[in-house]
Amino acid sequence: MILKHSPYVLYADAEGNVFEDKSLYAVGRSGWYCDPIPNEDWIELPKGGSLYNLPGRIPLGIDVKTGEMRLCDLGFAVAAFVPPAHTGLYLAAYENQPEAPILSLFCYTAVGWYRGKFMVPAIRVEQDIRQECAGFDHEIVVQGVKELRQAYPHNRLVEHLAENCALTYTCPAARNYFMGRWECPVPVSPACNANCIGCISEQPEDETVVSNQDRLQFKPTPQEIIEFTVPHLESAPYPLISFGQGCEGEPLLMWETIREAIIEIRKFTDKGSININTNGSKPDAVEALCKVGLNSIRVSTNSLQRNVYMPYYRPNNYDFDALAECIKIVNSYGGWTSINYFVFPGQTDSVEEYEALRAFIKDTGVKMIQWRNFNIDPDWYLGRINLPDTGDVLGVKQLMELIKEEFPEIKYGYYNPPMERIKGNYEVDFAH
Repeated sequence: MILKHSPYVLYADAEGNVFEDKSLYAVGRSGWYCDPIPNEDWIELPKGGSLYNLPGRIPLGIDVKTGEMRLCDLGFAVAAFVPPAHTGLYLAAYENQPEAPILSLFCYTAVGWYRGKFMVPAIRVEQDIRQECAGFDHEIVVQGVKELRQAYPHNRLVEHLAENCALTYTCPAARNYFMGRWECPVPVSPACNANCIGCISEQPEDETVVSNQDRLQFKPTPQEIIEFTVPHLESAPYPLISFGQGCEGEPLLMWETIREAIIEIRKFTDKGSININTNGSKPDAVEALCKVGLNSIRVSTNSLQRNVYMPYYRPNNYDFDALAECIKIVNSYGGWTSINYFVFPGQTDSVEEYEALRAFIKDTGVKMIQWRNFNIDPDWYLGRINLPDTGDVLGVKQLMELIKEEFPEIKYGYYNPPMERIKGNYEVDFAH
């Protein structure tokens, strides 16, 4: 869709009803600053997206007559949740009021209204359909839960994935498992060696922000892992199992259990890919897993600059340099390597971060960037990591283009690739 003008500002009333203000064009936030959004950056809000009203926050926009930026005093600001496979390019623009509460741990992308459609500044970075809403059938999920509970009546992990993940939190990965397809989540660790400000599974009792979900409360045995992952690898299309989920701590703290499980899994089947999602804190553990068959790793980070990473992750007994070391180790074993890159417009696309990303790619040979939307209150985040000025910015889209131009072999996406992609068929058709 080619826009003739910017979308209009949206605002919400106290009941959550959303309206457009045709006297203001929507703008976007980048770091601490608000700017016009290029017309070519707007797309229709993808299916599976949703809107949030932002209490205590007044929308900002550009007056359609004067061209000056001003507040919309008709209601609360509105932001969009951009669904998986899409990366937001700008944050919602607003001015905080004194009573504004800290926002929950979701992403807050700019949104506007244009000719009967909600529009967002975003780009699709992944063609894989594995988490698209249209692909989920609740009745099939429920039936899958029933059948797998009966098949593994004493398996605590299957029960956790069923009751908590699939049925309560409607986790896409867990729902896919119970539909018998693609990536199977394998949470293993109730503990963590980082204290991430935006942790979605555990927040301190005295913290205002509440975690989105409850963390795994037990340590599964290798037998519990093997019991349900082997059949999945044997029967699912494009099969993949992943240690390290949003409902747990750091999986590398359970590396001995994972190692034993991988050894036994590979005695039963050589199908599919075995992946770990991790903070990349224990290179020795990663090497031990690679020796027995780990196929891929995804290392999460909010930044590739030490001064931005450390105050967010607040690591215990490991250092920032461990991330690069873990990537290098997996590459040395011929495995697939990704970074789970939390995109925060205005910081991720700063000149300093761009240079740090370039240096990281050159140093490690990382094969993939998963451009993930950062789920966090923007003002709270920048304040907590003490970043008073994010500096000059390139724009998220331009950052992606510059990196791809310099490193044409690197892949962009949103999900861990199955073995079919790892072996070279990167454009595999997931719809069939």
